[in-house]
Amino acid sequence: MIKSSYIINTCFAAIICLSVMISAGCVPVIDKPNYLVLLDDVVLGPFSPAYLTPQQFIDTNAVSFAAGMKLGWNLGNTLDTNNLYWLPPDADISRFETAWGNPVTTKENIDTIKKAGFDTIRIPVSWAKAADSEYNICASWMERVTEVVNYAAANDMYIILNTHHDEDIFKFTDKDINKSLVVFRKIWMQIASQFKNYNEKLIFEALNEPRTKGSAAEWSGGTKEEHDNINKYYEVFVNVVRNSGGNNDKRFLMINTYAASADEIAVNNLVLPADTIENKLMVSIHSYAPYNFALNKNVSFNTWNRNNPADTSAINAGIDRVYNRFVSNGIPVVMGEFGAMSKNNEETRALWAEYYTGYARSKGIPCVWWDNGGFTGDGELFGLLNRHNNTFVYPLVLNALKRGAGVQ
Repeated sequence: MIKSSYIINTCFAAIICLSVMISAGCVPVIDKPNYLVLLDDVVLGPFSPAYLTPQQFIDTNAVSFAAGMKLGWNLGNTLDTNNLYWLPPDADISRFETAWGNPVTTKENIDTIKKAGFDTIRIPVSWAKAADSEYNICASWMERVTEVVNYAAANDMYIILNTHHDEDIFKFTDKDINKSLVVFRKIWMQIASQFKNYNEKLIFEALNEPRTKGSAAEWSGGTKEEHDNINKYYEVFVNVVRNSGGNNDKRFLMINTYAASADEIAVNNLVLPADTIENKLMVSIHSYAPYNFALNKNVSFNTWNRNNPADTSAINAGIDRVYNRFVSNGIPVVMGEFGAMSKNNEETRALWAEYYTGYARSKGIPCVWWDNGGFTGDGELFGLLNRHNNTFVYPLVLNALKRGAGVQ
């Protein structure tokens, strides 16, 4: 029997951890007492714990696995918020999640996404903001990320968990590479350890859009130096995950081209790392195409026509390139981010969405919509789900995505 004093103390510890801003004294996740879980997985704290024992794992190859993925949704501008140094020292941990205007994620949000037909969720996470000077991730942040992952796991969804917006600590130049790889290794040791017992539907994505911010080649495919160094990250990534226990010795792992680009130079210079198990690697790219229609905030670029080759070629070219380089060679590709921002043109966006997901589907590539929660203002308006009331603001777009992806 557990003494009542122990229960009180553990609850108190969990509440304190939730309310304290990360600092150099933040308790490292890998060393912290397991104060959120008691016997028989009874949760005392405010967060859901990670699974304590390995879950049943369906061991198949990456091609068969990816074939099960139909349509995905990104929990964007949420757990991936960064540049939070302005937060006061007594900030609640929820501020890490809401700093860019989105509400705290609820289970109802994820339930709504699954019910709407999305079987895949990508959960972008920024980790550096919640780590101390030695890159120990704050326990309360790790537990909060775990809680959101558990919302998706409860819905039997494919889950892509990554490191996102951490370019300040993950760098790709020769002068920075050695230190950056040490930090990258430490961050992924903690993530892999936390989630090692989840089943095959939890996918680890090494990075996001790995690139040198502000460089001349940032959005044009990168340089040989950067390509060589990015490929070193993936060697470390595979090694760390495979040696972290639980189900991680056979987990599906996802890597990114330079800046997640579908440009020829980025695609051709990605080298798949050596792995201890065959056919477990996947590739992620991002493509907002055509740029002027999908991503350029100039509202005059608000038309698109599937019968106009100039409108469809930008979509086809990137998909064809990664199909020829990877998919046709037995390496699955996931369109980890795509979308067309709102320019008061829902009907046109719906036509675009059905074409995009349909063409990608014809090449065996599932697509994951970038939803940043943006509906108003002059920013990038990729919002689809209103997370405050769990309604879809653009039902024509939603239904078009599903038709193209073959979701009934």
